[in-house]
Amino acid sequence: MAKLRHSRLQAKKLSTVTLVLSMLFMLTVVLLMLLGLGIFSLPINSDDTPPIAIDLTSYRRMASERGKGLGKRGEQWTEVLSWEPRAFIYHNFLSKEECEYLINLAKPHMAKSTVVDRKTGQSRDSRVRTSSGMFLRKGQDRIIRVIEKRIADFTFIPVENGEGLQVLHYEVGQKYDAHFDYFADKFNTINGGQRMATVLMYLSDVEEGGETVFPAAKGNVTAVPWWNELSECGKQGLAVKPKMGDAFLFWSMRPDAKLDPSSLHVGCPVISGNKWTSTKWLHVEEYMV
Repeated sequence: MAKLRHSRLQAKKLSTVTLVLSMLFMLTVVLLMLLGLGIFSLPINSDDTPPIAIDLTSYRRMASERGKGLGKRGEQWTEVLSWEPRAFIYHNFLSKEECEYLINLAKPHMAKSTVVDRKTGQSRDSRVRTSSGMFLRKGQDRIIRVIEKRIADFTFIPVENGEGLQVLHYEVGQKYDAHFDYFADKFNTINGGQRMATVLMYLSDVEEGGETVFPAAKGNVTAVPWWNELSECGKQGLAVKPKMGDAFLFWSMRPDAKLDPSSLHVGCPVISGNKWTSTKWLHVEEYMV
């Protein structure tokens, strides 16, 4: 009888130990999941540093911004367009709702576009560029921050190296003549250094015209599948036809950090419809606003 009682006591102790170990295991799993999701971090303090409070309010804000844009994007893939200049198309980079959001955000603030004076570094009016546009502030709101992070992931260039998004509107007949995105003056490279790459996002389709063309590009420019749909201006070089949601990345600098003259490009006149774009210029260093 005593042996039976002793056996039951051992079984009860074993059951308790098993339960405690199971709870500890589950607690460890939950802790690892929370750490992986970034809900909180373990404070690492020196002896004289007070413990860091966990700011769950801040986390909720950050978590709501992580990768969450507007609407649903279509199938996404990247297409290599050229190696001279280095140029790539990211299809369905933006959703329809994100395109409309940027347009509606910019519409009340549009003004005649300007160009940079090479001698002074100042903005000035020019017949070379006949569109209207405006700049959005970097990190202006949640949607802008999501798009800027998406650009950084696409280009592998930090968000900090980018200028604010510029939204542009081209009506029928409006265009941007041949130009480089890199600077030829000393004034505009003081902040952030040289522009090294451009991400051009198409916010609307264009019925006819409005292509982005590289007249100095190397290779067979007629090989693009949309060649027969291009305007006469579009057939003057390697051309990209505007498509809502697509992002076009091209590099103004070569991998050896030399400026790339083959990045010379033209915004063809719009023949029919409206052309809306958003541009992000990326620098070699942090760009201060």
